[in-house]
Amino acid sequence: MFAWWRRWRRQAIRRAPFPREWRGIIEKNVPYVAQLSPADREELMGHVQVFLSEKRFEGCGGLQITDEVRVTIAAQACVLLLHRPSDDYPELSSILVYPTTYLVPGSHTGPGGLVSEDSQARLGESWTRGEVVLVWDSVLSGAADIHDGHNVVLHEFAHQLDQEDGVGDGAPILPRRSMYVAWARVLGHEFDHLVRDVERHHRTLLDRYGATNPAEFFAVATETFFEKPSQLRLKHPDLYAQLRTFYQQDPVMRLAAPPGPSR
Repeated sequence: MFAWWRRWRRQAIRRAPFPREWRGIIEKNVPYVAQLSPADREELMGHVQVFLSEKRFEGCGGLQITDEVRVTIAAQACVLLLHRPSDDYPELSSILVYPTTYLVPGSHTGPGGLVSEDSQARLGESWTRGEVVLVWDSVLSGAADIHDGHNVVLHEFAHQLDQEDGVGDGAPILPRRSMYVAWARVLGHEFDHLVRDVERHHRTLLDRYGATNPAEFFAVATETFFEKPSQLRLKHPDLYAQLRTFYQQDPVMRLAAPPGPSR
């Protein structure tokens, strides 16, 4: 009964007119959306409406949550949901937003096993217990340059997709069990290749942070897939193909097609 009611409620939300002010925020802050076809833009707007109706935003470090903050984040997060059977980030309940880089306590073990306390600067985090943390100035800068391969919202919400099965390991829930073999082979190979390139100080298309672990590799690959798709398809065609199948989108073809009119 609850699932039926939720579907009915979401359909009603998607049918509601999209606020003109929200559309203006997206046009100003999220230029990537202008590349989408009219049908994809309308699908995205529906996801944004559902996202904003269900997720709670909390300002941290003195940041005030406004419609600009909420809509700018939601529009980018919902790009990852286009064309996919999705439950709109079912495990996510809250988005915490800091104005700028924040510090979290940490520790590291030095020579002789000596443990030292320190603080680590963060631009974002994704937690399996239902929260994403973002930095507002990084949200804006990541959205403004759609070709630099760096987007903190895409990165952290790729982690959310990865964590929907309860663990962040670089293997999100795939449509069919048979797909995991190719996914593990391709992404495992590409991850190992990135690790070797980083160790040898080679230049890489994928951000070096992707060599941290398979979960970070998937998040970094997602950023590159949407923001540097032509380069990714050229240099890493098998990885591009896996991400194209998972996300049910082909950014290279999108770039080749003329944008449709806004509605």
